[in-house]
Amino acid sequence: MTTAAVPQVPGRLGRFLLSRFRPHVYATYGILWVLALEGSAVALTGASWRPSGATWVRCVSVVLVLLFLRMLDEEKDFEYDRVHHPDRPLVTGAITVTELRGAMAAITAVVAALNATQSATAVLLALAALGYGLFLAALERLSPAVRDRQLLNLAVTYPVQVLLGAYVYGSLVVAGTVTADWHGAVLLALCACVFLHFEVARKTAWEAEPGARLYSADLGPRPSAAIAAGLAAGAVGCQVLLFAPDGPLGLLPCLTAALPAWGTRRFLAARRGGWPLPTAMGFVLGTYLALVVRALLLP
Repeated sequence: MTTAAVPQVPGRLGRFLLSRFRPHVYATYGILWVLALEGSAVALTGASWRPSGATWVRCVSVVLVLLFLRMLDEEKDFEYDRVHHPDRPLVTGAITVTELRGAMAAITAVVAALNATQSATAVLLALAALGYGLFLAALERLSPAVRDRQLLNLAVTYPVQVLLGAYVYGSLVVAGTVTADWHGAVLLALCACVFLHFEVARKTAWEAEPGARLYSADLGPRPSAAIAAGLAAGAVGCQVLLFAPDGPLGLLPCLTAALPAWGTRRFLAARRGGWPLPTAMGFVLGTYLALVVRALLLP
């Protein structure tokens, strides 16, 4: 793999971003996640919430960290993609490892600079997620079990999402916007259940090609579907625990539970194919959007 001429690099990175980090998906997810977590955390204190300059620093930082992790995944999955996804940019030479690493270094610098405007703690919390991602890449190279066993891989890779959530909540605590208490732990658990529902659902199918990285290949289709449905139920339970005292408006985000319920029913009835992904993606986006609306509407 050779390095392209410097003037070509921005265009190559742009094409990589559009194909492997679709902004309308990843950026929307990252922004809604931050707004939902921050807005809910502030609203639970009884204060009114509106996005501030610090909010947008958190949004941009989370999106950039997600892009960093996407680039890192592209490199560490290279051998797998050569067999199962030969059209991926790194495999075809549309982008090179050197170009990806240069972009990752730039992202690290931008994230650090953005959060330096907030606090040293915010910088450390944001960089912790990047550092854990690099640790995982090294661990997967050293451990075939971590790389190839889906459940073990999920157990060691998911904490990077926890670190991102801790960055958002922790930076709010450091700024004095909220006081750390049990609400924060339940909010992070809510976000975990929402994300993990999508993660398990998208890798649940009745059939699996040899070597395919599916949870259903290890667990079986029905147990994998049960876990996906259980995670959605866990998200709803967290919402009830946090927001039931606010009445019907507080429970508005629970309405999105209809999507995983329908997705579960459709998957089990079909007995072929994969989980209907629009229901899983809709649950993530719908829940976070409803949480944002709730935080904005509550006095």
